[in-house]
Amino acid sequence: MRELSVRSGVGTSPWIVSDELWDRLGPLLPQRERRFRYPGRKALPDRDVLCGILYVLHTGIQ
Repeated sequence: MRELSVRSGVGTSPWIVSDELWDRLGPLLPQRERRFRYPGRKALPDRDVLCGILYVLHTGIQ
């Protein structure tokens, strides 16, 4: 079995999630439905949130 990595190629940022990795992770996340009444702010895309988390972990910023 081929190991999946976050990096998709040379010169890319290590916190960018590759399409191959996202194809495996995306279905594991729960789907949220927006409320009809008082929907609030739209949720951020899950892939962008994961990239943000990986950025914080990689760079060590607070």
